[in-house]
Amino acid sequence: MKVTSLKLYKGSVFEAVIDDSRKFYLHADIVADFNLHEGSETDSQQLKKIICASNFRRAYQRALYLLDYRDYSEKEMTHKLVQTYKSESLCSAVVERLKEHRLIDDERYAERLAQKYAESKKFGYRRAMDEIMRKGIDKFTAQDALEKYTDIFSENLSELIEKKYSYFLTDSSDRKSVEKVKNSLVRYGYDFSDINRAVKEYFEKLEE
Repeated sequence: MKVTSLKLYKGSVFEAVIDDSRKFYLHADIVADFNLHEGSETDSQQLKKIICASNFRRAYQRALYLLDYRDYSEKEMTHKLVQTYKSESLCSAVVERLKEHRLIDDERYAERLAQKYAESKKFGYRRAMDEIMRKGIDKFTAQDALEKYTDIFSENLSELIEKKYSYFLTDSSDRKSVEKVKNSLVRYGYDFSDINRAVKEYFEKLEE
């Protein structure tokens, strides 16, 4: 097989024509890496390597673009790339390269999420754990990231009751309002036993 035409197509992309019939669009880096030029010879094995290298580069550049906007877990990024490039093996290889360059790091990502959910969102442990795992982080990594926020979860619960729900908690005998607050706090990810204790303590302080 021969490269019968090689010309600049757009930006840094070249249009390569093989045997006057098959067209490929290759980045300048791929053209240089494989020393392609008009008249150069190739075979099916070499052409396969060229196509694989080109696809890898495209997928890698796409991943870098996505990472400009936010962090991704390994699982998230692989899933995102597979949607476009279809090849699981290709996308897994791209993610492995990103991990080598520390551009994707599940432990680092989990720590950032844990801080966000515990300190900013004021979620309880259960909700924070669910949210982190929903991002593709495994259970053990999520647990490690949340471990240092144990005391903060308790503080958050009291803070939410005092600052967000005190309007509804003016009368301990108003069961409808009290249950409404408790159900909302369950959705925040707090255990019902902890909620009952915190609400009880809140009313005790109110009475004092």
